[in-house]
Parts: sequence; structure tokens; C-alpha cells
Amino acid sequence: MGHQPPPQGCCQHLAALKTNRAARPDGALIYVILDNLSPHKGTQIRAWARKHRVELCFTPTYASWANPIEAHFGPLRQFTIANSHHRSHTTQTRALHGYLRWRNANTRHPDVLAAQRCERPRVRSEKGIRWGGRQLPAAA
Repeated sequence: MGHQPPPQGCCQHLAALKTNRAARPDGALIYVILDNLSPHKGTQIRAWARKHRVELCFTPTYASWANPIEAHFGPLRQFTIANSHHRSHTTQTRALHGYLRWRNANTRHPDVLAAQRCERPRVRSEKGIRWGGRQLPAAA
């Protein structure tokens, strides 16, 4: 989507949901995966979602690895932030939007698919660290 709203609150989150709903005017059911941030769970948000065929799917607490979007953040960082020095937030935002436009136009690009394949195991490995499955490596 590429929308970068001001700090999250109930009103901003509802506006983002309305933007997503408007992108599908056919009325098809939309699934939105969310973390457990309190503005995502407000009664106004839930009532609007029920009325407009938007299913809110909450990830378990401390389980960002369960959100499928996490595998896209690695390539996003790799292609727009790694080894860069953006002079301002505006410049960085333009770079992010440029990447998102390119990414949406090139959904099967081999470089992006390879970056996602590398990122998925890393994201899934966080599960063990966060839930006590294995220890973090000792700092050198």
C-alpha cells in the first residue's frame, strides 16, 4: 500500500482500514492481520470492520514471526535502507514508496523472491528465541 500515517491511534488506524476497503470496491471480504496494539482493538474499529466485510485477524502476543508480512520487511530493508544514508525522513519515505511501486509491478522478480526465501527462516527462527526455545548468542 505504501501509506505512512502519523503515529498510530484509533482514528489513524480506522482511516487506513477505510483506504484498504476503498481499494476493493467489489465488496470482497478483506482479511487484515494485526498485532495486539490497543488502537487496533477498539469497539469503533471492530464495529466498522463487521459492517464493511473486513475480518480482523490478531497475531498472538509476542509472535510477530507469525505475521506473513514480516518476510517482506527484510527485502524492504535490503533494497531501500541497507547501505544508504537518506538526508531526511522525506527522502527515505520516497525511497520506500519507490520500492513499493517497483515491488508491486514486479511481484515475481527473482531478486525479491530470493530475498524473501532468505528472510522467512530468519523470521521463523525468532519464535524459538522469543519463547525460550534457544538462547541468543553471547555478545563478543
